[in-house]
Amino acid sequence: MDDKVVLCASSAYNKKYYFNEEFNSLPDSVKKELQIMCVTYTEDIGGILTVEFSEIGELELTTSADEMDLLYDEIGSVLKIKQIRQQKEELFEALEMFFKVFYCNE
Repeated sequence: MDDKVVLCASSAYNKKYYFNEEFNSLPDSVKKELQIMCVTYTEDIGGILTVEFSEIGELELTTSADEMDLLYDEIGSVLKIKQIRQQKEELFEALEMFFKVFYCNE
């Protein structure tokens, strides 16, 4: 694998949530939890949140914001990502295992 694989993303700019259909085999409860997590983040902080797998199967939360977005809370973003990582630790570990088994053939 050469590139990162996007699992899901949410944007405060166009009020949209994206879920990669390659992962439709995940349980509906997991998909719903990811949607709530992403949308809540962008509603609270602004910008764009992308949940993606690295080349080695680690789950990464990437944030970005338009340069002209004066409402984006950069400090709040760091704190919110830390909070999400703590609260969703078990979910993220399970997703990483799923990805490594089914996509990295480990």
